[in-house]
Amino acid sequence: MDAVYIISGFGVGALVGLTGVGGGALMTPMLIFGFGIAPAVAVGTDLMFAAITKANGVWNHARLGSVEWPVVRRLLLGSLPAALLTLIVLRYVDVHTAFAQHVMTTTLGIALIISAAALLFRRRLVQGSVAAKGWEPGGRRTRHTTVLVGAMLGSLVTLTSVGAGALGAAALFWLYPRMQAARVVGTDLAHAVPLATVAGIGHWQLGTVDWLLLGGLLLGSLPGIYLGSHLSARVPEVWLRSVLASLLLLLGVRLVG
Repeated sequence: MDAVYIISGFGVGALVGLTGVGGGALMTPMLIFGFGIAPAVAVGTDLMFAAITKANGVWNHARLGSVEWPVVRRLLLGSLPAALLTLIVLRYVDVHTAFAQHVMTTTLGIALIISAAALLFRRRLVQGSVAAKGWEPGGRRTRHTTVLVGAMLGSLVTLTSVGAGALGAAALFWLYPRMQAARVVGTDLAHAVPLATVAGIGHWQLGTVDWLLLGGLLLGSLPGIYLGSHLSARVPEVWLRSVLASLLLLLGVRLVG
């Protein structure tokens, strides 16, 4: 089974490297459907997986100056308290009950459907942002909305491990249409890592992190991400994103149903 975990981690890592989509949208459904892992354990394990695998990406973007730290702080101002509140609720209701598992899988399905839509329309958002020169931080309403979006992402990520990637980037393109695409990616990553870390540690305290599973996934994913990132220039982005969006949509419908 360890070898299966490594191979699965490699496959997800390669897709992440090819598409730039966060592993949560791919990893959590795979763990639930492919390995029969309980939804709560799949979410908790994937959160720790995301925190570790995305850390290097944040370092690279920060080194290149493609992280808008004021926007990251606004997002975290909303997401971290929301994540902690969601963890408290999960502890109160007991994530191992059938009702809690049903809520998590249904919410995961909805998040996957929304992520599929974000993938389909992301290209249009990127084109609009690239066409604009520079970006503006926005007024008070934009700043407040950023905190609110962060809170929504914080709860969603803690409950499903999905949202900090495709949905976070789509929200930033919408909130800051003049922000360059590279800065959107860097800012989204810089927000995702501390959020996934806090949520992952919270799930660890809840007993919903499988460390053996996590180790196997990490062992396979790191070379997978490296290979996928180098192959990304050779694969048609429109075709790949369309296929991935269709897969996420099917998985989401199945989970909701």
